[in-house]
Amino acid sequence: MALASAIATGRLSATEAMAAAITAAEHDRFGAVSLLLPNLGLAEARAIDTAGPGTRPFAGVPTLAKDLGGPFAGIPIRAGSAAVPADAEADSELAQRFRAAGFCFLGSTTVPEFGLSLGCEPAIGPTTRNPLAPDRIAGGSSGGAAAAVASGIVATAHATDAGGSIRVPAACCGLVGLKPSRGVMPGGPSFGNHLGGIASELAICRSVRDATAIFDALAGHARGPAADPTQFEASASLRIGVLAEFGPRFPSDEARELAVLDAAHALEASGHSLVPLDWSHVDTLVADSARVFDHIVSVNLALSFAAGIPDAVEPMTRAVAERGRAIPSTMFWDTLQRSVRVSHRLWQLFDRFDVIVTPMLSGPPPLLGYFATNHADVDAHFSRMTAFAPLAALANVSGFPAVTLPYGADGLGLPLPVQLMAPFGAEKRLLALAARLESDARWSHHFPVAGLP
Repeated sequence: MALASAIATGRLSATEAMAAAITAAEHDRFGAVSLLLPNLGLAEARAIDTAGPGTRPFAGVPTLAKDLGGPFAGIPIRAGSAAVPADAEADSELAQRFRAAGFCFLGSTTVPEFGLSLGCEPAIGPTTRNPLAPDRIAGGSSGGAAAAVASGIVATAHATDAGGSIRVPAACCGLVGLKPSRGVMPGGPSFGNHLGGIASELAICRSVRDATAIFDALAGHARGPAADPTQFEASASLRIGVLAEFGPRFPSDEARELAVLDAAHALEASGHSLVPLDWSHVDTLVADSARVFDHIVSVNLALSFAAGIPDAVEPMTRAVAERGRAIPSTMFWDTLQRSVRVSHRLWQLFDRFDVIVTPMLSGPPPLLGYFATNHADVDAHFSRMTAFAPLAALANVSGFPAVTLPYGADGLGLPLPVQLMAPFGAEKRLLALAARLESDARWSHHFPVAGLP
């Protein structure tokens, strides 16, 4: 990371980097930052300057916590809701690793209420806009994180992913987003963001290099509930499954399909072999994953409101919680069994190839309001999310790692994101392939990082 290098070599102090990030956040035009804590950020940066960067890979690098997940000491988490008291908790194990790597936190990023949308327009505000097209969404639920990184407030930001919430915002904003394998990132001690194993946490980044360095710094030795996956090494000769379209139920635009084919041929030119796939191979898996996501998210929210649903929540939140209360225990148990079968069937499918390349999104980021949460039609809302990112939840439900990165721009100048997915423990393999695609330089960022020329 250029910013980390500038601090490590003394060209920029951590305090100067933090001051630049704070100034950028104070002039945030895109609703990326939900809570700015300049005193916290400056205190953490000055501590780095006093102690020296040492060997910490991101010593003094300013960053932001997502207002969901974590938690991070000193940063109140409200989950984008007026119904949640602004209490700051002690560091989670992952937060401890972020800080041990040298990151300095200056606040939190905007999320939709309780992360229930692929847009980011909570009733309590702010509305998050896509820095590349401010009339369009930045994605969700880590939309604020993506907007902060894309607009250059910070070089990378903490993010979580339970149904595409790292990858979809990254894809909307021309960034890199890695959802790690189940079990590779620490979730303790509370496991409040575990969500039955479908959720994971990491970051949204501006480059594959940064995503790789952050993964290396934070991953492994998670201490449950799953075993640490053994990492596959990168290989010069892999079988690449190619799924360029989402089938008749989820029509995708031609530009995004062509980006997948271009990416596949670039990998083929690098020595990998291609295995064509048809949507029929994954259609049932996608449908089952959507049901699993729906039921786990709904029941989890119902549990959060066991004492009663607060009056202050948005209509969608209330409807999802009521849905969770109405799901019979036998139906929910069947859903959990279904999630195991999804993972098993996906493993079987990967007998034919090592990695799959797909579109990340079916089309460009929609206009603001497309994923509104001011209504109670849960079926319509969740169906819209699936149609926008049909393969997002499959990685969450199966536990497989997946990474997205931009591979060109469409006629509107918006990114053409592709997704790479592989079995447990294939992060190094995915990131190596992503780095190969990134080297084609088919996308460039629109905003510099605060503190850098």
